[in-house]
Amino acid sequence: MTNDSQSKHLAKGQDGELLVHEDDIIDSSGLLALGLDKQAELGEFDGDNEEEREDWERAQEAAKLFKEKVSDVDPYQVVLAGVVILLMIGVILSGWYWVLPRDSVVLETHYKQSGGHLLMAELSNDGSRAITDVVIQIEFQDVDGLVLDKVRVELDKVSSHSSIAGDDLEMLVSGYTVWNDYVVHTHLEWTDFNGDENRQDWYHSVGHWSSEIFIDEGEKTTWPNS
Repeated sequence: MTNDSQSKHLAKGQDGELLVHEDDIIDSSGLLALGLDKQAELGEFDGDNEEEREDWERAQEAAKLFKEKVSDVDPYQVVLAGVVILLMIGVILSGWYWVLPRDSVVLETHYKQSGGHLLMAELSNDGSRAITDVVIQIEFQDVDGLVLDKVRVELDKVSSHSSIAGDDLEMLVSGYTVWNDYVVHTHLEWTDFNGDENRQDWYHSVGHWSSEIFIDEGEKTTWPNS
């Protein structure tokens, strides 16, 4: 009687192999998953897996602590901290630019072929201290070094973060063909905030292009290297 009832539930193929229905597999896997989930909730582990149980407990504690820390973070405090950091960076940069003793002189010269050879210069004192005894001289020379024309400006003082330009630093050289090569010789003298005298010269070849710009930077002096 029992064997007959079991044989009704156990289907066999033509060769006598057992056939298992798909629904039976799904039911069995569901019961197995339910048992594992229940064991995980109860924290039950075999005695041989003591290390795994301790690792699982530590992971649970770490996850709980991380969740608490994240919930305590105020987004407005994060934004405020970022603004404070930006302000501090701005203060540091402005202090370097405006307060710390720093010497930075730049002479910018524009060359252009316009009714001859047009030269325009501008002196910029980008340092945080004034410079004194300033001499600017621009010479237009041929390739052999012969001075064809020049302009010279002397200034007692140039304030910090200021520039000097204008008609006194402009020169139009006419009567010389634009098809030849020439040399622009720029000369600069100044006394920095440390009382040191500076003299620098630069030479630029022109004539190949109808318009060029030259930016000559003087040697810089910055505290505390002064």
